[in-house]
Amino acid sequence: MRSIASAHGSEATLLEAARAGDLGAFDALVTDHRRALHLHCYRMLGSYHDAEEATQETMLRAWRRLDLFEGRAPLRHWLYRIATTTCLNMITARNRVPAGLSDVPYLTPYPDQLLDQLPSVDADPAAVAERRESVALAFVAALQSLPATQRATLILRDVLGWPAAEVAELLDTTVAAVNSSLQRARATLPSPGGRRSLDERDREVAERFMTCWHRCDFEALAALLREDAILRMPPERAEFRGRTAIIDFFATVPADGHLDHIRLQLTRANGGPAVAAWMRDETGEPSPFGLMALTVDDGRIATITGFPDPALFAVFGLPG
Repeated sequence: MRSIASAHGSEATLLEAARAGDLGAFDALVTDHRRALHLHCYRMLGSYHDAEEATQETMLRAWRRLDLFEGRAPLRHWLYRIATTTCLNMITARNRVPAGLSDVPYLTPYPDQLLDQLPSVDADPAAVAERRESVALAFVAALQSLPATQRATLILRDVLGWPAAEVAELLDTTVAAVNSSLQRARATLPSPGGRRSLDERDREVAERFMTCWHRCDFEALAALLREDAILRMPPERAEFRGRTAIIDFFATVPADGHLDHIRLQLTRANGGPAVAAWMRDETGEPSPFGLMALTVDDGRIATITGFPDPALFAVFGLPG
């Protein structure tokens, strides 16, 4: 926020002006927090589109309630409180908690280019890597299976590093209850660690995947998959488990097995490789179809999560 604050005045000056009704001052006050808040909402909700809605609602509530900000804690923490409450309300409105990874129909990927826009609050490379690992697609999907308060507790404590007392105050509960909720959440979920950010080896695997795809080389595609690989396609609940089942699907369903009719392009999502897919329309021209997020483990593809959603192309900055 320092760069904007230096142009418009100190945070205190901006806060005073915003409280007096200056919307421009409010925007300058919160602009450096928007991306981190958006990512927090994405972890809570598992959907880029829902995170957009939650972030906008957070900004609106913050603007309307700015007179309630007392300055006892950093503005960033106050905004996180509003965002968390907003997400909890949205989760409650959904009326149900997914039973497992294949039961998260609203799951969408998160563009790495937006992760690159996060402010460098910690220059430690290990901390930056950990922050990226906490947005890995499998971790975000698994979060959705937790009850809302457990989800918020785990994210606030393990991802954001909030003290138990502060989480207890936000959730209107006790420190003992927060610690108990955190233990249950940790027992249910894998650690957010263990997932590397996109490296050259992952990129090479993704590029070989695209080459084999465009050549309709199903044998080579199979060699890129782990034997126990899994293909998921939210919002569909069907899963294809195992190399053979996945290759049978690729050989018969997408474009009736004519994979050369589907153009792929490398991109990045949730800290890992992804490919965008264009399908030929009735005129023969490529039309946006969806994305496939890949999880690479020891040089082979462990999971493919397909998102047949052309709206994601604008989110990822891809040509439509």
